[in-house]
Amino acid sequence: MSGIEARGVGVRYNGRVALEGVDLAVAAGEWAALVGPNGAGKSSLLRALAGTVAASGVVTVGGRSRSETPRRQWARLVAAVVQHPVLPAGMTAAEYVLLGRTPHLGYLAAESAADVAAGLSALERLDAGALAARPLGSLSGGERQRVVLARALAQDPEVLLLDEPTASLDIGHQQQVLDLVEGLRRERGIAVVSALHDLTLAAQYADRLILLDGGRVVAEGSAAAVLTPEALARFSGARVALLRGPAGELVVAPSRVLPMGGFSPAGERKGAPSA
Repeated sequence: MSGIEARGVGVRYNGRVALEGVDLAVAAGEWAALVGPNGAGKSSLLRALAGTVAASGVVTVGGRSRSETPRRQWARLVAAVVQHPVLPAGMTAAEYVLLGRTPHLGYLAAESAADVAAGLSALERLDAGALAARPLGSLSGGERQRVVLARALAQDPEVLLLDEPTASLDIGHQQQVLDLVEGLRRERGIAVVSALHDLTLAAQYADRLILLDGGRVVAEGSAAAVLTPEALARFSGARVALLRGPAGELVVAPSRVLPMGGFSPAGERKGAPSA
């Protein structure tokens, strides 16, 4: 397996700069999480790495350049889970997941039994095997999200790009999806680059965090180094407290400022005398 590297990546939409001069290197088996406020450039960077948007700079996987590699071959190397995928309502979950095998097929070739097995296995790993025969239009948001991720896994990539992979999922399935990604990158040496709004999940699963703001990298390193209250207040306007869980894991908790005369979390009025 190979990692992914980007140098001087820039993206513009109708002349507006969305990303500029971004450098990135994620080794095989490493997980880097992109964090930052809305509009910081996280999705644009993932699209540039996937090759689905025009971008300046150089992106390589195992020494193979995105600009010099045919799209079909690049799709064998890099799989992406986007925020708002196109999901044909009448297509079954199994048929949709099987599309992940397309880059591995010859032109006009039909899927083999091994391809079908790979697709069904991906569904099973995401606790979605029972959805195989169901039309996509009948699935809930969380079920659709698991099917979309299963398609990416069926692609058997060297690099996995995830744009908000836990959106629409309850907390149990959020953990299940991220645990699966964790297992895959360790077992298969897949390089993972994800955009995550949930900073606690980003801190607990990723090896390294990359903070974007205004289309540029403004901080990079461990969760403890990047997710400081000062940095989050500066770039997101957020008030947070950094806590530690039972195993020492980092927890980013919002910190509420109570109004004068308001109510405390325990339901007691501030400033009221005790009985």
